[in-house]
Amino acid sequence: MDTAGNFKTSSIELDLDRPNIEDYLPSGSSIQEPRGKLRLRDLLDISPTLTEAAGAIVDDSFTRCFKSNPPEPWNWNVYLFPLWCCGVVIRYGILFPVRVLVLTIGWIIFLSSYIPVHFLLKGHDKLRKKVEVSIIYLLKFLLFLRVIYMYIREQNCENLVFLYFNVLKSPEVVLANCAQCIPYFLIYSQRCLVELICMFFVASWTGVVKYHGPRPSIRPKQVFVSNHTSMIDFIILEQMTAFAVIMQKHPGWVGLLQSTILESVGCIWFNRAEAKDREIVAKKLRDHVQEADNNPLLIFPEGTCVNNHYTVMFKKGAFELDSTVCPIAIKYNKIFVDAFWNSRKQSFTKHLLQLMTSWAVVCDVWYLEPQNLRPGETPIEFAERVRDIISVRAGLKKVPWDGYLKYSRPSPKHRERK
Repeated sequence: MDTAGNFKTSSIELDLDRPNIEDYLPSGSSIQEPRGKLRLRDLLDISPTLTEAAGAIVDDSFTRCFKSNPPEPWNWNVYLFPLWCCGVVIRYGILFPVRVLVLTIGWIIFLSSYIPVHFLLKGHDKLRKKVEVSIIYLLKFLLFLRVIYMYIREQNCENLVFLYFNVLKSPEVVLANCAQCIPYFLIYSQRCLVELICMFFVASWTGVVKYHGPRPSIRPKQVFVSNHTSMIDFIILEQMTAFAVIMQKHPGWVGLLQSTILESVGCIWFNRAEAKDREIVAKKLRDHVQEADNNPLLIFPEGTCVNNHYTVMFKKGAFELDSTVCPIAIKYNKIFVDAFWNSRKQSFTKHLLQLMTSWAVVCDVWYLEPQNLRPGETPIEFAERVRDIISVRAGLKKVPWDGYLKYSRPSPKHRERK
């Protein structure tokens, strides 16, 4: 913690076993080493005991939020071990290759359709106009064929003359309609293609997802918030609705997808290490929710992945936009695999491989009743009320911790004592 009282963050996640307890104690309660002759007050000083007790409490309720819960061993006996071996052969030898093939086919279909659409929308106005003109001439040709068909069928010269002079001789009308519709068609195609590739991702895990409640619709001044277990939360929600999500900027192939594909649906990126990003992102959020044509805004207000047993404090930024908040609750069934992504121990690629080599990913998604800020209610109270709604619906335990504590540095004094 610095002199201003803010936690220092880094661009990478530190492997901390427990948070810095000294940050939760008053400034005057630091432990002093006895100097010289021991006194009675030194012997009666119980601050070390209190520190250890506080550490146990914090470790119990904080670090458990970010720990994976491996299943209990069940296959170490004579009659279950052979069945487990058969399951391993099926999962790795049959299901995994089939899932890789499905995902590969999905990427081929997606890229072959997405690249031309993205190319036309990304600043290639001349080429797009040529395409528009080509479509216009195609429509005129189809109209001409229809005129010939009507003439042959009915032998009606009046219809022929009327259609020719009122349709084929009015290219400016067709041009205006086509020029206005084609960009919207391309944008809609991008949304559908992003939903399509997310469907292929879910299929590659044999995802069994049950959605409850009405499907989200595109409306101005509304924002969707959800609890956060893994990056696959976004994929599961995106396959139903093309959300614009607020997400940490990632390196590698995930970052490449963020800057190319996901940017086309209006996603917003930030970097925890950059304090100025908060103001920029806040402005982008306010501008995004005001536009009726933008994709629905999806925010994970916890700010980090939690193991789907707990919910940590919600950031108030999503609740200061003067918009309707639509809660979404996600609950994973760990019968086949734990969907929690512990980013401190594994990359997202390894996390996907873990899902693709499991039997299935089972989860429930609830679209809950929209909520609005009540009179006299602060954004923090509003955030806690929405968190309570999500926690109750998904059966999660609320804890009074800020998820960003996971990224804080321990003080040098604490590390020396350890």
